[in-house]
Amino acid sequence: MRLGFLASNNGSGMRAVVSAIEAGELEARACVVISNRRQAPALAFGREHGVETLFIPTVPDAAAADRRLAEALGDASVDWVLLAGYLRKLGPVTLAAFRDRILNIHPSLLPRFGGQGMYGRRVHEAVIASGDTVSGASVHLVDEEYDHGAVTAELFEKLVMAAETGLYVDLLKRLCAQKTVSTISDNIS
Repeated sequence: MRLGFLASNNGSGMRAVVSAIEAGELEARACVVISNRRQAPALAFGREHGVETLFIPTVPDAAAADRRLAEALGDASVDWVLLAGYLRKLGPVTLAAFRDRILNIHPSLLPRFGGQGMYGRRVHEAVIASGDTVSGASVHLVDEEYDHGAVTAELFEKLVMAAETGLYVDLLKRLCAQKTVSTISDNIS
């Protein structure tokens, strides 16, 4: 299985997958890491682990970036595209080229607390503000829409991130075994 990763920052999900590949736990190959931020730590991690890295800015020309992104993923012959904290909505060219082969991990149980602007600590703050006592992470196929005592947001974020990074590895193991996947969720309480 050939994997491409899109990350705007640290790429914690990507790091977990690459570590599982290197440990022999996942029969896959990390082919490319692409970021819309030149200084994203995910790019440095990719280089340190021998993975091709690319910087494709999405501003000021999102349409050109969309075409370039689809081309780069195609050139790397990826089977699956994994969003690892990629903070840009994908364009129609990339979505069409990789339809039903783009996965995102979202730090809440969807459909609650998803949508435009709901990422990172914002999600955890919204969960806490709602009074919910259970949260988790969801892996979903990407389409044209966004994400279809006291606990602080910082601590809650750390707990969810620890569970969330393992979801990609588990999902990819299932895909390697040719099992059907729609949405996999883990609960944290």
